[in-house]
Amino acid sequence: MKFNLLITLILVFSWSIFQSCKPVSESQKIVDRSIEAHGGKLFETSNISFDFRDRHYEISKNSSKFQYTREFTDSTGQVKDVLNNDGFVRTINGEEVSLPEDRVKAFSNSVNSVAYFTFLPYGLNDAAVFKSYLGEAELEGKKYHKVKVTFSEEGGGEDFDDIFIYWINADTYLVDYMAYSYHTDGGGVRFRKAIRKHEIAGLILQDYENYKPEDKNTPVEEMENLFKEGKLELLSEIILENVVVELPVTKQ
Repeated sequence: MKFNLLITLILVFSWSIFQSCKPVSESQKIVDRSIEAHGGKLFETSNISFDFRDRHYEISKNSSKFQYTREFTDSTGQVKDVLNNDGFVRTINGEEVSLPEDRVKAFSNSVNSVAYFTFLPYGLNDAAVFKSYLGEAELEGKKYHKVKVTFSEEGGGEDFDDIFIYWINADTYLVDYMAYSYHTDGGGVRFRKAIRKHEIAGLILQDYENYKPEDKNTPVEEMENLFKEGKLELLSEIILENVVVELPVTKQ
C-alpha cells in the first residue's frame, strides 16, 4: 500500500511539473495581455449597463455564471429579455410569455452577440476557443499582432463555425480591429475598427465602425487588404451610450 501510494505521488508530481513546463503559445501570451489591458479580472466582478440602438442592456459574467438582460418598449409594451445559465425568458409588462423555439433561439443569439462583442477580448480564453498566431501586421501606421480564433463544436455554441481575426495593438494590447465570418441570418463577413474607448472603473469598452465587403462570401482572411484598399463599405456604427460600470463594494 505504501509503495503504491509512493508511486501515485511521484506520478502526480511528475504530471504537475510537465504541465508547468508546457510552453505558452504566442497567441495565448498576446490574448492574456490584451484581456489584462482591457480590464482583466474586473470583467468577472463588474455589472455593466449601457444603451445600444434604443435598447438597454445589463451584463454580468464570470467563469461559471452569466446573466444578460435587454429591455425596450415596442407595440406590445415593456419588453424584458433575460439570458443566463438557466436559459432564455421574455416578459412583456412583467408577464412571462411563451415563445416558439425558433424565436427563443433568435432572441438568445441576439442578446448573446451584443454581450460577446461588448466584453471582448474577455472570453477568448474560454475552453471552446482555439487560438493561432498569424504574425505581425501594420494598419494605418501602427503595428499589430494578428490572432485567429476558431471554436470547437462542443461548447462553442450555435456559432461554433464562425471565424475571427483580431488585430491587437503591439504597444497598448488593445483590440483596435477585428474581422469575422458568420453563418446566421444568411451569413456574411464583417470588419470592425475601434473608434472610441469607454474607460470606466478600470475597464475599457469600445465603439466600432462596422464594414462589409461587396461579396458576402469573401474569405475573412482577405478583409485586411480590402480595408487597406478602401474597398469595404461602412455599414453601421456600434456605439455604446450611457455606459455604467458597477464594481462590488470592498469590505473594510
